[in-house]
Amino acid sequence: MSSTEQATLHGRIREELRERILGGTWQPHDRVPSESALMAQYGVSRITVRQALGELESARLIFKVPGKGSFVASGKPFQELGRLQGFAEAMNGMGHETFNRVLSLHDVAAGAQVAERLGLEPGAPVTEVRRVRYLDQQPVSLDLTWLPQRLGQRLRREELARRDIFLILENDCATPLGHADLALDAVPANAEVAGALGLPEGAPVLHIERLTHDQAGRPIDYEHLYCRSDTFQYRMRLQRR
Repeated sequence: MSSTEQATLHGRIREELRERILGGTWQPHDRVPSESALMAQYGVSRITVRQALGELESARLIFKVPGKGSFVASGKPFQELGRLQGFAEAMNGMGHETFNRVLSLHDVAAGAQVAERLGLEPGAPVTEVRRVRYLDQQPVSLDLTWLPQRLGQRLRREELARRDIFLILENDCATPLGHADLALDAVPANAEVAGALGLPEGAPVLHIERLTHDQAGRPIDYEHLYCRSDTFQYRMRLQRR
């Protein structure tokens, strides 16, 4: 088969599957026919099918779950800001797959801003965690987190690739969460953020500064979250009194 014929075939497969997704024939989280089924249906090679599926995945119309196949995406995933939840806690509850790539976890001397937010003296030891959060195999946020050392030491013994820090604090450290203060703005991605999220440097990202307190009102978790705005949303319901 020539490269031109292959391009025509994979384009046809891509467009027919795309029409079923956008036309509502397949609903969010419906399983897309397997590679073998599509090969038999269209009489094409596996590489042609994979090329078509790869382009649908790049367009965020489907997502792949290793060992299970491809599934229809549910539009742009989102997390409600009106409820204090960890990322995995919220996303897994909506049927998405999540995991974290831990870039670093170590103790550092608290800078002025971190110390002020956590109610510590400047230079006090804190635990710093840097993670890339993945949703349905795609990087969606770079999270920078600081905790008082007494809590941060516990994280070294935990499985941060799959677990939320919020759940570790509550379930393993016996530290119930109370409330969080948030500030949101849009910023250009610096080199670190762009590299972690697969974006060009300077691309706009959503920046969230979050300070979480325990039930007694003590600040215990200070974060800067940098989120891809093209693939993920935060939502909130507001009530008029």
